[in-house]
Amino acid sequence: MLRRSFIQTTSLAIPASTFPSFFQSIMMPPYTMTPLRRNVGFFSEKGGTIGWLLQPECRIIIDSQFPEQAGHLLDELKKHPDAPLRYLINTHHHGDHTSGNIAFKGIAQNLLSHENSKINQVASAIKNNNESEQLYPDMTFAERWQEKLNDEIIDIQYWGPAHTNGDSIIHFQNANVVHCGDLVFNRRFPYIDKAAGARIDNWIEILQQLQTNFDKDTIYIFGHAADGYNVTGGKEDLAAFADYLTALLEYVSSSLQAGKSKDEIMKTKTIPGAPQWKGDGIERSLTAAIAELEN
Repeated sequence: MLRRSFIQTTSLAIPASTFPSFFQSIMMPPYTMTPLRRNVGFFSEKGGTIGWLLQPECRIIIDSQFPEQAGHLLDELKKHPDAPLRYLINTHHHGDHTSGNIAFKGIAQNLLSHENSKINQVASAIKNNNESEQLYPDMTFAERWQEKLNDEIIDIQYWGPAHTNGDSIIHFQNANVVHCGDLVFNRRFPYIDKAAGARIDNWIEILQQLQTNFDKDTIYIFGHAADGYNVTGGKEDLAAFADYLTALLEYVSSSLQAGKSKDEIMKTKTIPGAPQWKGDGIERSLTAAIAELEN
């Protein structure tokens, strides 16, 4: 009786022709596997955006989100021709980018990160008492790492402290796709990890370098984006984020010089000159800017 009533009610509310799309929308998984260019793309579900290179001969994965999401990615990879997972690369150490590393144990031939990223990951795991849940990098680099894999060249660089003191920039040279990790929060208030060596002033310089070191056709993959914005974009998005960080430092600096207290500054709801950054999370930026300017 109840079941029949439900069917009658929903059939009145939804035209019969829309049933396939309706059911597809509620049955679709909450994650996406999106190709970009020349076998390079990204996976998005929960946490920092995952990048991938899927070649017939080998695969590369950038970041791993959380164990459940890493499992979903591995399920998606089964839909493609099988190939060895040559590298799992971590852009930096934060848990929303590395907690899923453990799902690749025995699958990834090597796990690669900047040397500071590994140090930070180990220290964080010890602090949080979850070392058994970690898979640490077995390969690290200091300034630059390159390798040619079939028809693609992977170029990884470190340009100094920014979001943390261990942020990697991964460039797939032939595809001309750059994974920025959390060096870009697209219209979303960033996490600025001062405890892990973050520097806002150098972050701004790196964002400017990202705009000049690559050409107008470069596709950038971002670590995070606000609702309604994409996790990929171009130089205009990097410029906008650099402008946000610049406006943040200028606002906090002028407020401190005007004699405002920390408590007064922390009541700020928007950063003047950066109206696209709104919603929750501004306190993270304000706290980090105050700490940087006072040291």
